[in-house]
Amino acid sequence: MSTISGALGTERARRLRAALITAVVAAVVVYAPFYLAPFQVFQLTMVLLYAVALAGLNLLVGFGGQISLGHGAFFAAGAYTAAVMLDRYGTGHLATLPVAAAGCFLLGLGFGVPALRLRGLHLALVTLSFAVFLPPLLKRLEPVTGGSMGLTVNKLEPPAWSGLAEDQWTYFVVLAVAAVALLLARNLLGSRVGRALRAVRDNESAAEVMGVRLSLHKTLAFAWSSMFAGVAGCLYTWVIGFVSPDSFGFVLSITLLAALVVGGLGSLYGPLLGGAFVMYVPSLSQDISEAAPGVVFGLLIITVMFVAPTGLAGLPVRVLGAVTRRPLRAAGPPDGTPEADPATEAEPRSGTGSAASAPLPAADPSVADAEPVGAPPRTEKE
Repeated sequence: MSTISGALGTERARRLRAALITAVVAAVVVYAPFYLAPFQVFQLTMVLLYAVALAGLNLLVGFGGQISLGHGAFFAAGAYTAAVMLDRYGTGHLATLPVAAAGCFLLGLGFGVPALRLRGLHLALVTLSFAVFLPPLLKRLEPVTGGSMGLTVNKLEPPAWSGLAEDQWTYFVVLAVAAVALLLARNLLGSRVGRALRAVRDNESAAEVMGVRLSLHKTLAFAWSSMFAGVAGCLYTWVIGFVSPDSFGFVLSITLLAALVVGGLGSLYGPLLGGAFVMYVPSLSQDISEAAPGVVFGLLIITVMFVAPTGLAGLPVRVLGAVTRRPLRAAGPPDGTPEADPATEAEPRSGTGSAASAPLPAADPSVADAEPVGAPPRTEKE
């Protein structure tokens, strides 16, 4: 009974601690736009936006075990879907969100077919090719996409009843969409689909033996990942109000993948940390060195990977493990017995029974032919 009571108490304490942390974070997130400058509110909005895109990439790479270097192309597809609907057809902003999500889901579903035959570097090259040829294609479709000049659309305008500024209203709208997207990703990973993705990532042969349909779940991983990227691209159009092909080069795909690795692959909090890394680290690199911000950015990535190999999401666990191991080493064995000295253990003990346990001396080659005691003397003939 005491064990059960202790377990229930631990579980209750864990839930209470999680609820308290959630309440504190929610309060900070809600009240932040009222105390920060407009540009800082814009930065927080972009962090949430990138977190949605990284949540989709985390489904594919972190939990699905597949490499994608073309996530920026799906991001661009969602952004241009919203921009074309706003500019050419005059629809409302909220109407563009489900269309961008559904369109990118179908695009990822069709693009996930190569994932059935390819893996590793071959799959990465195919996805990278999609990110490379999409910007020139957007430039060719000038009647629809605006060509190299891009499209300029209206940003989100706050309603009169809200009493909020434009940056504050945009922040809360993006926050609501990001919260729904991250909650959907969390529930998806906790369902049968998430367990199947983990099984495919760990061992495809074993997963297939257990009844997991590899073709279905690999394709769905691409589809869900593309849908999240499309939603993030739609939010990008709302926030920036301008899209152009040069904004969605293959460098964006590399940056998103690097941000996910830095934030933490296979972690629920990794996309948020990766979004903050994408938003704040380039500006920090620019402040440190205006001549070579890319060098500083690369060095910061190397430093983070050296300090936290599992990403920023795993850094607290790594630090806590190092702190808890150090007092245990200083305290000695748990039963209070002193640690044995290796030098003392190596010396033979004196007393009864020590001769049997003592090691035998090594044979000396110089006395190998010596005569035994009491033996008759040898003659020259012998």
